[in-house]
Amino acid sequence: MTSMPMQPWFSDAKLGIFLHYGIYAVDGVPESWSFYRGDVPHDRYMKQLDGFTASRYDPGAWADLFLRAGARYAVLTARHHDGVALWDTAHGELDVVRRTPAGRDLVGPYAAALRERGLKVGLYYSHSDWNHPDYASVVHPEPPNEDVRTNRFVVPADGVEDPGAWSRFLAYRNGQVAELVDRFRPDLLWFDGEWERSEEQWRMGELARQILAGNPETVLNARMLSHGDYATPEQGVPLLPPDGPWELCLTVNDSWGFQHQDHNHKSVRQLVRYFTETIGAGGNLLLDVGPREDGTIPAEQVERLEGLGAWIARHEEAVYGTVAGLPAGHHYGPSTLSADRRTLYLVCFDTPRESVSLRGLRNRVGRVRVVGTGTELAHRVTGGLGDVPGVLWIDAPQAVDVDEQATVLAVELDGELDLYRGTGRD
Repeated sequence: MTSMPMQPWFSDAKLGIFLHYGIYAVDGVPESWSFYRGDVPHDRYMKQLDGFTASRYDPGAWADLFLRAGARYAVLTARHHDGVALWDTAHGELDVVRRTPAGRDLVGPYAAALRERGLKVGLYYSHSDWNHPDYASVVHPEPPNEDVRTNRFVVPADGVEDPGAWSRFLAYRNGQVAELVDRFRPDLLWFDGEWERSEEQWRMGELARQILAGNPETVLNARMLSHGDYATPEQGVPLLPPDGPWELCLTVNDSWGFQHQDHNHKSVRQLVRYFTETIGAGGNLLLDVGPREDGTIPAEQVERLEGLGAWIARHEEAVYGTVAGLPAGHHYGPSTLSADRRTLYLVCFDTPRESVSLRGLRNRVGRVRVVGTGTELAHRVTGGLGDVPGVLWIDAPQAVDVDEQATVLAVELDGELDLYRGTGRD
């Protein structure tokens, strides 16, 4: 990670929307990987260029949906591993402007629509390009992994890497990234594809300097390796959160891009659980949707974003302006803590029965209330000996105060949070 201070907007954003949008939505096949793994013939995959219309592409409608979801930023796949750029790049000719019926830049209107609504602009870009003729496909072995992997589509005839080709490829990559920075001024660049090369081979330092010279406030993810600002675990809340800022990347169903057959969408209640577990551990949730080739987001995904947003709207004070909550063991569920560290927000996924307990709290409690309704709940402390605090018992809220997805209790303290973390008295 870099030693530069993190942009303050990122850690307080809490929710971002990831958009995997590209030609892979035409046939509904996995983005890039479907031809790389041999699931789809390469020529059939590339034939999707002819069917990509973006005929109903409305970035303003996207941005309005993101606002309803409670998101503060979004990240669009400007170019995936297949090398197809969503803008009119001057570096190569594989873009949707020249090669698809869409025939226009899709990144500029997206960035403008987000900015008009006060949302931060993120762009995804893959270091690797499995279609580029100069992509240096021989991967040098590095201990302890001594295998040599190659890209089956661009392999040097003699199996020997061409340093000239690699230099040309890096110039192409750097040129495209410069276009993104200069033309669209992204607040965040979300890189991918870094695993195929070492940091030195990618010349990450050179690229980071180039980006920050163009915009010193650009946030970079961990796939810039040691030059990244935050970690990016995928598809599961880490049991031990990464050090520093981080972001969980999570699909609404099982696919990143649009796939016709994938109807295994997570419920709103499950998304609330993922979201609160993530922010309770100090991270952001980057929730992914896959627009169809025409640019519309499937109704099932819209419904879930709106459902999550409705829950966030009812519980804003427990979301924005908070930091990571209690360590494991103090409360049976996630929690957040107000920025002044004087209010704890306890998330209860299931309907509380009789009481909710909080252990290890040294503070006195002024009052406990249900977030969203304001109803105050009786509370008392039992036990405790010397330095070891007793257990705070909070009366369970009545049915009228229980939220369908998750109920949040605000515990107002007499000062900054003070926790006991010892082993107790013998």
